[in-house]
Amino acid sequence: MRLLEHQAKALLGGFGVSFTETSLAKSPETAADIAAKIGGAVVLKAQVPFGGRGKAGAVRFADSPMDAERVARDILGMTIKGEVVDCVSIETKVSYKAEYYLGIAWDTSAKLPVALLSDGGGIEVEHAVRMVRRTFSPWTGLDAFIGREMAVELGIEGRLLSGLGQNLARLSVAFLSCDALTMEINPLVERSDGTLIGLDAHVEIDDDSVTRQTTRLKVLGDISSSSVGGRPPTVLELEAQRIDAMDHRGVAGRVVEFDGDLGLLIGGGGASLTVFDAIRRHKGSPANYCEVGGNPTEEKVAALTALLLSKPRVRNLAVIMNVVNNTRADVMARGVIEGARRAGRVPSEAISVFRIPGSWEQEAKELLAVEGIEALGREVSLDEAARRAVERSTHRVA
Repeated sequence: MRLLEHQAKALLGGFGVSFTETSLAKSPETAADIAAKIGGAVVLKAQVPFGGRGKAGAVRFADSPMDAERVARDILGMTIKGEVVDCVSIETKVSYKAEYYLGIAWDTSAKLPVALLSDGGGIEVEHAVRMVRRTFSPWTGLDAFIGREMAVELGIEGRLLSGLGQNLARLSVAFLSCDALTMEINPLVERSDGTLIGLDAHVEIDDDSVTRQTTRLKVLGDISSSSVGGRPPTVLELEAQRIDAMDHRGVAGRVVEFDGDLGLLIGGGGASLTVFDAIRRHKGSPANYCEVGGNPTEEKVAALTALLLSKPRVRNLAVIMNVVNNTRADVMARGVIEGARRAGRVPSEAISVFRIPGSWEQEAKELLAVEGIEALGREVSLDEAARRAVERSTHRVA
């Protein structure tokens, strides 16, 4: 889940990071009123969950309330990566003498969080010549002295050295506390009086931890604009998220929607990606990507199955997982059978393939046999199961 900029600022502000004060406007007239109250030059920014707003012309300056109204009218209604801009932020234009990039992410090779510091920030940070990185323990966090050491590597000293170290430490606390995947302050600027203040922020929260972060996220307002794959979530994706959040047990709701005719209930480590690619390789047209596992409840599986089969044009559902030991195949079987019925479908006609070898496999086979559905075992490869799913699909998109 990627937060909007003003939400990211509010979240990080709770951890002691200072940002410019932000007001929101959904009309040009409101933007003019806010600019008049601020006085002087202001910056207006589209509030969409994507990067690259500056290059898209959605971050602009205004010198007067009348100018702010004109700029807001230009930005509101713009389409950025498929999303229409319906809100702009307005804040004081800040003068500064230097800018920096501070970030925390996960180093997948080291399997540790990594802190990043650069003396180049803003929209061109990816071209920064000097970037210092340091991994740290998720149990102890990033001590301020480590941040100071990183600043020393950039040739920074004095009061600025202390301020950068402190902000990196605060960012690391926020990162670990919020179950984040990425947190950035870009840029963090040094004003003429030596104080540091953030002008923009980027925060992405792990989807699997959103329910644990409900209390913290609730104070940020509407978070339904979080992005999926660089675009706003569809109605189906939002409903799948709701299904997954209704019970903490297992994963059954990580869905990305496509426009195909074959629904997919897939999982098992990298098996979900393998199956998705195999479906396409065999000329199938997926209606969705989905991750399921961790022994979700029968109710969650049934609700998700009904959702996927209720989508227009979807005629079949392929249920394919790798060999499992932490997910009961019989629970999955009961769930998909019940879900097909809720969607008003005959299970034997709706479920083209069921392959979940492993825990409680025999019980699943017996349940499915009663419905006239063949359960495939581990002797049938993921690729072969995908091929059969496409072959048995009762409808193809030309």
